[in-house]
Amino acid sequence: MAKVLIIDDDNSICELVAAKMTRLGHETTTGGCLSEGLELARKGRFDVVFLDLNLPDGHGLNVLPKLREMPGRPEVVIITGAGDPDGAEKAFKYGAWDFVQKPLSMAGLALSLTRVLQYREEKKANQRKFLLKSDKVIGSSPAIKQCLNQVVQAAASEAGVLLTGSTGVGKELMARVIHENSSRAQNEFVVVDCAALPETLVESLLFGHVKGSFTGADHDAGGLVGHAHQGVLFLDEVGELPLAMQKAFLRVLQEHCYRPVGSKKERKSDFRLLAATNRDLGELAALGGFRSDLLYRLGAMRINVPDLSHRRQDIYELTLHYIARNCKEQNKPIKGFSPEFLDCLEQYDWPGNVRELKNTLETALAQALDSPTLYPLHLPAHLRLSGLPQSEKTSSQECASIPQPAFSQGKIPSIRDYRAEMDATYLRNLMVHTNGKVKEAAKIAGLSESRMHALLNKHGAPRLRK
Repeated sequence: MAKVLIIDDDNSICELVAAKMTRLGHETTTGGCLSEGLELARKGRFDVVFLDLNLPDGHGLNVLPKLREMPGRPEVVIITGAGDPDGAEKAFKYGAWDFVQKPLSMAGLALSLTRVLQYREEKKANQRKFLLKSDKVIGSSPAIKQCLNQVVQAAASEAGVLLTGSTGVGKELMARVIHENSSRAQNEFVVVDCAALPETLVESLLFGHVKGSFTGADHDAGGLVGHAHQGVLFLDEVGELPLAMQKAFLRVLQEHCYRPVGSKKERKSDFRLLAATNRDLGELAALGGFRSDLLYRLGAMRINVPDLSHRRQDIYELTLHYIARNCKEQNKPIKGFSPEFLDCLEQYDWPGNVRELKNTLETALAQALDSPTLYPLHLPAHLRLSGLPQSEKTSSQECASIPQPAFSQGKIPSIRDYRAEMDATYLRNLMVHTNGKVKEAAKIAGLSESRMHALLNKHGAPRLRK
């Protein structure tokens, strides 16, 4: 017996589907809107959710990812009254099991349910057999869990995999996890950085060469394709592979044969192909920058590695991990961090993703020296701004926009002039920060109000407000 949740604002549809599910021996619950449906899903462990799209309090697609992360991780079947090809595309992209249009066919709905339950039973059996070794992947957010579920499927297969995602998300890491959990784990994982291949040596690097095949080839050399025999060939930034090489590489993928430069004999290489890119290869192919036939070969399975901004709840775990690792590598006591430090990290958008977070933490640890705790003070200014309320952020940005004293064209001023300029700059920044409140500025500077007035008069710093 399965537990089924029906979310639809049409009572007649709810009653019709519920009656059919009950006759099939399943336990059924109904909800008339998104909020009610989400609340029911939180309290129960459902196997399947039948979800209408157009509901009184919102669109069903907006909650589809949340529903799939509810207790029991139910499969979702979309039911809708209007033909909506874009809605269907989005539904499948968000992980919907099926997309069914009204008027409903009860036989079709029953068949869809049967297939869902069969799939869930098979998935449970496979999960018991296959325990993913993924200690290198830090995080437990819904986004990273969904990605790891796809990694499990990829590891159990021999199909080629195309990993997509922004720079710094960890595409190579995911490729290594696939390899380390596959039947080829004991063999080579060979990385080809397509963005760094010199065009004049691409063929030699990939396929190897024989002695005398070109100037400087004073001995036979194996290529990366040959080194990957019985292992994995990982094409990093595959979108940068030169067009001239794409055709040659397509044949290698089809036949698993290659010919070293200068050789008359072909050689075999039994490799599995994994590839990664931060570019839209479909768009690139449409513009003539990538072969569409190669794209079809690469993408038998596709896994999108999420941006760090889509898995913010993992930032705490990632921060703990990288601080501990860095301190251990430097043979130093593990440092703690303040709540404000974490707030800054969690509110920043991380355009450079996990790689940027890792580098930022390394810099913060270096700034902290022997301090046992990391504070926002140890973070770059642009990142600290992310943790400020908008009003304070604007004020700080105004301060940052004020030009700082500098030596221009190699001319070094006298120390008196330089100090005067420094004082003037400090006072201007201080008055912007305090919105021109002299009393507050004097308190921050550790001066009396009369002394503050005297300095403001001396350096011509504006009083923005009395």
